[in-house]
Amino acid sequence: MEEAGNPSHNENGKHILVIRLSALGDVAMVVPVLSVLVYTYPQLQITVLTRSFFRPLFSHLPNVSIYEADVDGIHSGVLGLGTLARDLRDEGIDVVADLHDVLRSNVLKSIFYFYGIPFYQIDKGRAEKKALTRENNKIFKPLKSTHERYADVFGKLGYPLDLSKYTPPIKRKLIPRIEELVGRDRKKWIGIAPFAQHESKFYPTDLMEEVIRYFSENGKTRIIFFGGGEEEREKLEAWEERFPNTVSIVGKLRFAEELSLISNLDLMLSMDSGNAHMAAIYGIPVVSIWGVTHPFLGFKAFNQPLENCILPDLDKYPKIPTSVYGNKVPEGYEDVMRSIPPETVIKKIEEILW
Repeated sequence: MEEAGNPSHNENGKHILVIRLSALGDVAMVVPVLSVLVYTYPQLQITVLTRSFFRPLFSHLPNVSIYEADVDGIHSGVLGLGTLARDLRDEGIDVVADLHDVLRSNVLKSIFYFYGIPFYQIDKGRAEKKALTRENNKIFKPLKSTHERYADVFGKLGYPLDLSKYTPPIKRKLIPRIEELVGRDRKKWIGIAPFAQHESKFYPTDLMEEVIRYFSENGKTRIIFFGGGEEEREKLEAWEERFPNTVSIVGKLRFAEELSLISNLDLMLSMDSGNAHMAAIYGIPVVSIWGVTHPFLGFKAFNQPLENCILPDLDKYPKIPTSVYGNKVPEGYEDVMRSIPPETVIKKIEEILW
């Protein structure tokens, strides 16, 4: 087990295991909640069971440790999860907060029950989300945010949280390597993360290029592209070649360095994706563009106003949201984002920056 912060554990405090294995955006949404938890209840010791890649997200939090879940290796399958549960028990876990509620965590639930360790799970609101995403008799109303659902689990443990008490961490120091990559001319820095898990949540390339062109040529901004994977790297490097005052950081920084850069942005333009949630940790203004999903489902970036969420024409596309994660696109809804003109995106960014 490796430390994520600089803990000064109080032996009289409870040791809480927090389970959230994936994905990036969901894990990032845990961070503000844990921040409020550890500063409200400094006697607690927290161990987060997650993937090792996500460790830098929690590095600024005191009393928080990361336990790597090697779910594709030694912790795979029921036997591997049994080994994991036994090892976690031996770490002195008093109670479990399951913020994931998937098959793996439910297997762990059964084992921890056998060990006599209390286990509390998130209420994902599946019935409410089904009512919001169904085509007929849709109940269109804002649901509890994922952050609030996380906080509710700790409330069940006896640690109620007031998420309005959240204070973003200070900006991380930029190492020379980042400054050499991005530049030292301190214009307004706009992060652009144009990709998401599903194509239904991508703003069309030609429209995004109009947004990029406007800000790359105005002489006041520096655009930094975020993404991952070879295909995204190639596309973003092509944009870097085409547009002045832009740089792609894909494949050039470690994750911890990428977080440092995000903490120094002036604004993040993102889809309904993980980059929005990472920027929100640091209190960076986030403008998000939504396709067939909707912020009412509870995945809006933390502490970001609803008016910063740019939505398609809901009169023309009344079935939105069509799914929780954007994996269901009804016929005729393939181009919902084309109902969002680039001028709308540009205007919103300018309202925030100037």
